[in-house]
Amino acid sequence: MEEEKEVMEEMEVEERVVEIEHPLPCLSESDTQGIIKGRDLFGYVGIEAVLDQMRRKTMKAGFEFNIMVVGQSGLGKSTLVNTLFKSKVSRKSCTPNYEEKISKTVHLQSVSHIIEEKGVKMKLTVIDTPGFGDQINNENCWEPIVQYVNEQYEKYLKEELNVNRKKRIPDSRVHCCVYFLPATGHWLRPIDVEFMRRLGKIVSIVPVIAKADTLTLEERLEFKQRIRQDLQANGIRVYPQKEYDEDAEDRILNDKIRENIPFAVVGTDKEHQVNGNKVLGRKTKWGIIEVENVAHCEFAHLRDLLIRSHLQDLKDVTHNIHYETYRVKRLNESNANGVVLSPLTLENGTLEKSDAESHL
Repeated sequence: MEEEKEVMEEMEVEERVVEIEHPLPCLSESDTQGIIKGRDLFGYVGIEAVLDQMRRKTMKAGFEFNIMVVGQSGLGKSTLVNTLFKSKVSRKSCTPNYEEKISKTVHLQSVSHIIEEKGVKMKLTVIDTPGFGDQINNENCWEPIVQYVNEQYEKYLKEELNVNRKKRIPDSRVHCCVYFLPATGHWLRPIDVEFMRRLGKIVSIVPVIAKADTLTLEERLEFKQRIRQDLQANGIRVYPQKEYDEDAEDRILNDKIRENIPFAVVGTDKEHQVNGNKVLGRKTKWGIIEVENVAHCEFAHLRDLLIRSHLQDLKDVTHNIHYETYRVKRLNESNANGVVLSPLTLENGTLEKSDAESHL
């Protein structure tokens, strides 16, 4: 009898050990959240099908992307935008009988297109800034751009505050500002520093070296290093910022991008034959500069950042960081003045201040 009891006790101990080694995936009294993985499910549930649902809805509705190009005349802004989207989307390209005139002041102008590729629709808006940096005295030439960016945030805020909001709020906020630097080979100019220092607080800036084929590879490398030093010395925030990296994987990817900033780019919409293949490129008497060849320029890196890898992140940073900062500031202003912020108060100009003063 004693031997049988000992055997029974040993079996009970073994059972308890087995239970500890293979706990059931359920919540205990002290737990608030449990993790049930695929191997613990009784069968196929179909949760992963939500990705297909999201894809179908996005393809039906489409999405918006608003890109601003800033830089003085003659740096190839229109050409580069056309090269990015492989279509004539710039204001200059789609305006009949367009004449290049140097504006006395900065006038922001935008043009929108619906681009469809493989069933996915995107409403692309390109905002141009003719007149920027073209005057002898360029003092405060960035203020109309700051004002425009904040006006788009204000429009979105008004729509959000409506009692009966639209099912989908039109998004005219600037998701990315591509800033064109002339290929001087020296340092950043005072206007470059001042513009990026101010705009970097309210919009995602991606600096590029325009017409980089005018520099040798050694000059390009030295110029990029000088620019990175200037950016760091002046506390200028350019996209992608380190503090917005979500995890280690993002950090590794974004570190590679940060090492290449500013991108040395060349733009063209003309094709040439190279080894029997048609390529986008600029023909010179020394040969053809292939735009999408990373050995020739860094256009491919810029395209990948803006479209193929970080387009959605640019929109998320705009909504969750820049717009949220603006919204909180406006709400704090209303609380400080004892006024409830609403579409009516915004429409009537209550709490209005000079955007150049209020949001820098």
